[in-house]
Amino acid sequence: MLQKLTLFCVLAFVFNGISQISEFKVGLAKTDITIYKKGGGMLGYSMAFNVSEGIETPLFARSFVIEDASKHKVAIVECELCFIPSELKANIVNLLQKNSATRDLTEENVIIMAQHTHCGPAGFCHYASYNMSVPGYIPEIFDFLSSKIAASIIEANQNIVPCNIKLNKGFFPEDWEVAFNRSLPAYNRNKDVIPLKHNDRHKAVNREMTLLQFEGENKFPLGSINWFGVHATSISNDIKNINADNKGYAATFLEQHFLAKNKNYVGAFAQGTAGDVTPKFVYNPKRHWQRGYWEGKFPDDVASAKYNGDLQYKKALEILESENQYQVANGSIHCAMRYFDFSCITIDTMYSHTADIKTTSPSCIGMTMLGGALMDGPAAPKAVVAIGKVWTRGIRLVELAKAAIIHNEKTEAIKLKYKVQGRKWIALESGNNRLLGTSNVKDLILPAFMDPTIATFKRYHKNGALKEHTWSPQILPVQLVQIGDVVLVSIPFEITTTAGRRLKKGIEDLYANENIKEIILCPYANSYSGYITTYEEYQEQMYEGGHTVFGEYGLAALQTVFKELYNEKHIPLHATENKITPPRFSEKELLKRSFYERKKEKGKK
Repeated sequence: MLQKLTLFCVLAFVFNGISQISEFKVGLAKTDITIYKKGGGMLGYSMAFNVSEGIETPLFARSFVIEDASKHKVAIVECELCFIPSELKANIVNLLQKNSATRDLTEENVIIMAQHTHCGPAGFCHYASYNMSVPGYIPEIFDFLSSKIAASIIEANQNIVPCNIKLNKGFFPEDWEVAFNRSLPAYNRNKDVIPLKHNDRHKAVNREMTLLQFEGENKFPLGSINWFGVHATSISNDIKNINADNKGYAATFLEQHFLAKNKNYVGAFAQGTAGDVTPKFVYNPKRHWQRGYWEGKFPDDVASAKYNGDLQYKKALEILESENQYQVANGSIHCAMRYFDFSCITIDTMYSHTADIKTTSPSCIGMTMLGGALMDGPAAPKAVVAIGKVWTRGIRLVELAKAAIIHNEKTEAIKLKYKVQGRKWIALESGNNRLLGTSNVKDLILPAFMDPTIATFKRYHKNGALKEHTWSPQILPVQLVQIGDVVLVSIPFEITTTAGRRLKKGIEDLYANENIKEIILCPYANSYSGYITTYEEYQEQMYEGGHTVFGEYGLAALQTVFKELYNEKHIPLHATENKITPPRFSEKELLKRSFYERKKEKGKK
């Protein structure tokens, strides 16, 4: 009897790690996705001189395929790219469908995020407005990224093992120089914040990191993914090497830390509410104005990116080593996704806070967006922006005067546009294919030699490359991914600190009776169409407001569609009445808009 009891105790000790494993399984993979076209633009700063000439760091896709006890799966991928076009995700899913082992991974249960480096490749977007600074579409980059990211998911799916999923959070102390609000005047307009001065702008951000940890048997470290909002813009627009920026360095540091325990550890650093958050905080007037006068901890941008990445790495490691871990409750994996036409959302009055019916309009970009974000990368000179504001104000007056005299469908659309877009100085109507008030871009009064992007617009308009579709996406996906008692919320926008906090609170309210432990916002996911600010921030019309493309109630529109998705979350995508899907681009149109080498770079220092 004593021998049997002793044997039982030994076995209990040996298998203790196994007995504590949850019902979840996970597979992880890390795949090199480094690619660029020499002399081709990098995606993010939209400056003609910001071109690729070499490689500073590789770029990776980090994939996590999670499975529940009923064999339901979700694939979560974090890519070291600027953003994820919906057409790229669609092609990746198409490749997954061709593999017998991953046919259960569809657009509904795959979430692909970008960490928003501005030093990655460009040219893999189908929409015209994202091709202008490259200049053009580069099919070999699109095909390469599609195949490599799909391969990463397939590999992760092959590596599935039992695991525990743990959740924890940590706050960056205020003296850690990791994140700063770059648009404080807009932030201070919010009614639910305490106005702050410039020296306190580090307090006007969400300093919390949220982390999911994956452990195998006997607490074997498999990998982790965390979310924290700070722009991956430590590297400025005058550096011409591919670089994964601060979040790339953070991931590398964390994976190097775990080399001795697990050489295949996958550590992903995803974005949070980074819309108005910069890693730069030192003013250096000796810098060239087109680069911007702001920098990180050091004059050397690569050193600053490593410094910021090291802070993120140390916080992630601190969270991983904390004893205060919450184990994600066993439960099912459920994914819901819908496409919405954001150009015509009728907004729920509970989010617009007005009895009047509010709507969105086709996307418009303001002059302040074309002027750039001064701390992270200025674009057009201030004088040009000022002239542009006068010009666009004149266009507005003329169009509204005509609309007051002539009453038809077109003039009603003009009235709606200016009502919805509010204080914005509209420069580019990417939803209606107009630039500076005209659809006849090739004959625009501005000469082609004035700016390389104007030259590219004129070139593509002349050869008929701008006719088939809108210049930026109007039909966008939103997605809810529930893993036990954690919900991931995928957002195809950059979202500001306060807008993100309000959106998260609204979704928490939707799930109030469902015993959900944590809501995690996942921006830069599955598609991309600019920013989301609060209504108050929009009125300031800084860079972020100028790039909140669907109008001043953009946040309310996003809240509205998530409410609709929540109410239908148990209806599969294929069974819904809403059959809206993104447009398909013809090879003919893309060929007309293909990459070409500029003879001379304008704006080069």
